[in-house]
Amino acid sequence: MSMPLVLKVSSIRQDAPNLKTYIFKHDLRARPGQFVMVWLPGIDEVPMSIGWQTETEFHLGIADAGDCTHAIHEQIKVGDRLGIRGPYGTSFEFADYDHIIGVGGGCGTPPLLNLAQRATESGKKFTMIQGARGKGYLLYKDLFDKLKADLHQATDDGSTGYKGYCTELLEKELKKLKKGEKACVCTCGPEGMMVRVAQLAKEYDVDCQVSLERYMKCGFGICGQCCMDDSGIRLCKDGPVISGKLALEHPEFGKYARNQSGLMIK
Repeated sequence: MSMPLVLKVSSIRQDAPNLKTYIFKHDLRARPGQFVMVWLPGIDEVPMSIGWQTETEFHLGIADAGDCTHAIHEQIKVGDRLGIRGPYGTSFEFADYDHIIGVGGGCGTPPLLNLAQRATESGKKFTMIQGARGKGYLLYKDLFDKLKADLHQATDDGSTGYKGYCTELLEKELKKLKKGEKACVCTCGPEGMMVRVAQLAKEYDVDCQVSLERYMKCGFGICGQCCMDDSGIRLCKDGPVISGKLALEHPEFGKYARNQSGLMIK
């Protein structure tokens, strides 16, 4: 188990009512879709996907969604320090494709932003489909625009973009794909959404990669806390990014997970 780096927060963005982006001046050298363990001394350590990343800084989009993340929101200011351990896990693989379609729901956008960076740097076409409850919850439009990504947005309340689900926008994009086009769908967000994304990709015979989240302790495959039923794959080591086909084979995908005590939760 590696010791965490202790890094100073250089700046903070309030990107949604429930999400702040913490920016660190450090060359993390993570692949898109990987995660770090974020340690707040005296509270807990939690996994976080890596967002925007350059040779001099990286961003963590942290939603206020639990005891540790709430404490980070309340306590950590610019100039304060957090423990960062990693990066860990698998990543989105895009080298074999010409067109990457990212589908992000809610707070699932950060790793797809990092993917958009790497894909566009490599000359790939990148289409980003975002979904959220309303305009104020859609993340990082300024950064996707900076990358000149083809951005499509959906909101539940119709406050901006398409009124409806981002999966409906995805199906429209899949219908537009040309015969023989080497495309891949990459998704992160609520599991119910990702189930539909994986199903659509299968229906249209397009490769799909999903980024899953489970309760994690070690981050590198020792404790077994993040194993999935029935295969036992360890999401911190064999994931968090796995194929959509493999995800659909798991009975818990989109239906339940397990808490820190191993109890099934829906």
